Amino acid sequence: QVQLVESGGGLVQPGGSLRLSCAASGRIFRLNVMGWYRQAPGKERELVATVTTERNFYYADSVKGRFTISRDNTNVYLQMNSLKPEDTAVYYCHARQGIPIQFYWGQGTQVTISS
Repeated sequence: QVQLVESGGGLVQPGGSLRLSCAASGRIFRLNVMGWYRQAPGKERELVATVTTERNFYYADSVKGRFTISRDNTNVYLQMNSLKPEDTAVYYCHARQGIPIQFYWGQGTQVTISS
């Protein structure tokens, strides 16, 4: 099993920045994909950004140009700039490895954008 632990959430004013971190531990072979999802109240969980071991990146249109994802073998980070109230959500770290693919989730960290 792989455990994912997020940190770095909090309350910030619109236009501010936050950096989320996620540390993976346990039975790690090769985390092919690491990324971040988010879920706002009353909405479905949505993909924010992912990065592969080959450094292929994906960003949701809503965060392009504002968020930057980065990683090493066992950690993934999300630098969030120019934050907006609509970025308010619980952010979940996500990772995958193996064949068949195993999916792992963190417990979530709250990000609140409010003045």
